[in-house]
Amino acid sequence: MDLSAERQIIDSWHQNARAWSVAISERQIASRKLVTDRSIVDAVVSRNAPKVLDIGCGEGWLTRELTARGMEVLGVDVVPAFINKSQTLGIGRFELASYAEIATGKLGEKFDLAVANFSLFGNESVTELVSSLPSLLTVQGMFIVQTLHPLVACGELPYLDGWRASSWAGFSDDFTDPAPWYFRTMATWVELFTTHGFTIAEIREPLHPQTGKPAAAIFIGVLR
Repeated sequence: MDLSAERQIIDSWHQNARAWSVAISERQIASRKLVTDRSIVDAVVSRNAPKVLDIGCGEGWLTRELTARGMEVLGVDVVPAFINKSQTLGIGRFELASYAEIATGKLGEKFDLAVANFSLFGNESVTELVSSLPSLLTVQGMFIVQTLHPLVACGELPYLDGWRASSWAGFSDDFTDPAPWYFRTMATWVELFTTHGFTIAEIREPLHPQTGKPAAAIFIGVLR
């Protein structure tokens, strides 16, 4: 199923790029507005990294935010509509690239920190990407991931790794064809880092101010 599911993820983002850009620009996603946008910015800023790679940057808000804070940031995404839109705004640097292309050295430069903010949905594509990161990072480089908190995202299903169906529930009717996503437990997220040359320096669990439950999990890894 992996190849089909991985393809569906990319196809879904191609179809929903415009709707997603509108949702972000209009701040329609409550959890991002209340918690997770700030939490990922704080996590990156806390590491004092001069040069940052924003992986799966989407419409580019994080790249622009970090650039405005004085960092040199490259945002990369596989969806041309995202990159084209981001480049027109004139803040930050953006490049079209798939995770496979990043893994095979398309970018041709090194970074002090790589960040993936709610952008690692696949299985094999994510493993391939993470395995390549040590070659893209400087000595003692860092990798930060913000993702759905496994204990919350698991819902009523068994707490086991595997592909899950998704939906656009809570989003506007402009969104179509939700893609599957690959669920990882907390232990598997940690293993993804440690298997590919990183030591987990910190795990953050930002809480939603209204529910009191984790709104996300943030993993901060440092190259060994």
